[in-house]
Amino acid sequence: MQYKQIVFDVDGTLIDTEYAVLHSLQDTVEYMTGTKPKIEKLIFALGITGEDALLQLGMTDIPFVLSLWDKNMEKYASRVQVFDNINNLLEQLTSCGYELGIVTSKTKKEFMCDFSVFGIDNYFKTIVCADDTNEHKPNPAPILKYMELVQCDKKELLYIGDSVYDMECAMRAGIDFALAGWGQKENLNTPISYLTPLDAIQHLCI
Repeated sequence: MQYKQIVFDVDGTLIDTEYAVLHSLQDTVEYMTGTKPKIEKLIFALGITGEDALLQLGMTDIPFVLSLWDKNMEKYASRVQVFDNINNLLEQLTSCGYELGIVTSKTKKEFMCDFSVFGIDNYFKTIVCADDTNEHKPNPAPILKYMELVQCDKKELLYIGDSVYDMECAMRAGIDFALAGWGQKENLNTPISYLTPLDAIQHLCI
């Protein structure tokens, strides 16, 4: 077994949050500016921290706008769901002897609100959120923090994500990256790509 650690992004990889994130952000921007941006103009926000997204949108009073965004996100909670076969993927990887972890751009609060409700936290021994590092994806700091916590070698870790931010974070950290094709929204050319969670099981466990 080449890897010891299989580390996942959250949004677009383990859970489908695209609709909720983008529409709640759209509502937030409309409230703050009086102008309703088109959804396609907000896609850049997927995969980076909320703070970074708001800064790129030229927002001020970031704590207030973040709290407003969180409140708006609650309106779309029913649209957030775990991707098909993710539970099976996590169960199989654990059975095959891998240690599973998470590196996400979500804050701890966002992680608890958006992810923990699905009851699959128990699969993950180590979790790095946006609060845990000063720099965030695509900077390699979150992955490097994870490796520091688990004390693993770069060759022992595979990072699975869906965005260019995930890919660049892994590449800059010098570790292997696999594209979660089931949540992919960008045309990324990666050496390892899984179209479905079942493809990941077949590659990593068989």
